[in-house]
Amino acid sequence: MQIPYELALGWRYTRAGRATRRNGFISFISGVSMLGIALGVAALIIVLSVMNGFQKEVRDRMLSVVSHIEIFTPGGDALPDPARTIAEAKANPHVIGAAPFVSAQALVARGEDMRGALLRGIDPALEPEVTDMTTGIDQSSLQALTPGSFNVVLGSELARILGVGQGDQVTLIVPSGQVTPAGTVPRLKQMQVVGTFNSGHYEYDSTLVLMHHQDAERLFRLEGPTGVRLKLKDLHQAPEVTQQLAHSLSGHLLIRDWTQQNKTWFAAVQVEKRMMFIILTLIVAVAAFNLVTTLVMTVTDKRADIAILRTLGASPRSIMGVFVVQGALVGVIGTLAGLALGLLVACNIDVIVPAIERALHTSFLPKDIYLISQMPSEPQRSDIVPITVISLILAFVATLYPSWRASRVNPAEALRYE
Repeated sequence: MQIPYELALGWRYTRAGRATRRNGFISFISGVSMLGIALGVAALIIVLSVMNGFQKEVRDRMLSVVSHIEIFTPGGDALPDPARTIAEAKANPHVIGAAPFVSAQALVARGEDMRGALLRGIDPALEPEVTDMTTGIDQSSLQALTPGSFNVVLGSELARILGVGQGDQVTLIVPSGQVTPAGTVPRLKQMQVVGTFNSGHYEYDSTLVLMHHQDAERLFRLEGPTGVRLKLKDLHQAPEVTQQLAHSLSGHLLIRDWTQQNKTWFAAVQVEKRMMFIILTLIVAVAAFNLVTTLVMTVTDKRADIAILRTLGASPRSIMGVFVVQGALVGVIGTLAGLALGLLVACNIDVIVPAIERALHTSFLPKDIYLISQMPSEPQRSDIVPITVISLILAFVATLYPSWRASRVNPAEALRYE
């Protein structure tokens, strides 16, 4: 099959300078443009993959404490019929686990130290169905959360702040106290610490207190659990399942999924990721529009060739096609090289970063400062495909004006001084 001469000439001009000295500088500029596009695309893929990795790591740590969906009453009172609510929720095919809970605010005191805490009453037998937090708790500590024992499991940071460990006593102060002639007196309850947990998320490790839900109900004078926590097959379907449950559950209940509980944090991450995408895309754009310089210099150098082609019958459209092919080839090769480099680094960043740390004798993520000590990475098709397409489009757009100028070369004028 005969190759169109536009493609053959475009490829030849792209390689110009490798065998001849005259066009060496043009070839150098073309190589720089290609390298700039490759580095820009690779940087985009690596940065967004690392951001995806951090987001996934924090999200997984967060979801080890927070359930996918929570169902509760508007006033924070006990559910009217917890068993029916659980049965109706588990009837949804996307729900794979359900457990009752009690959630309330309290104060935890140890001597003169006092801290605000989020008290969560759980069912130790059902809690593993809805969160992964129990996997980090010693099973003996979890089994010690029995009705009537008033034992508690504290977050590791909260236990450290209060200076308590397993076997120590803490005082739980409940806001809704008893009314006496001297006024409202907060109710106090001595509780024993039977263990601690470390979720890897400071907000929860420093505030969360776990106890059996029946003890929490007695402590806060409730007739039952205040809500039900659900776990889904696919956490990304939480908003859709929330809408389905809103129509299928009986009674006047509120439903909240994990994206709503941490809406501000996820929104901030998305804005940051979008801004990084825009900033790094500008790097690709600058590299792509370097093609304008390359093609303008090529057109100037090839004016005699263009004039000869025109006198042999080549149309302005064919001349324009030659230089579009040249610029497009630079863009395609640069984009594919950047794609390969970016994926290579993003998929092996767990090996590359430790090697750089050992070579420089430093640590990018010190364990005593950051929760995550290793650089995470998660390349996603939803990021890679737009990066590739945008790079190719920018490279193609950059070729249009120089190619149009080439098609407007006057043969007689170009050959006058040849």
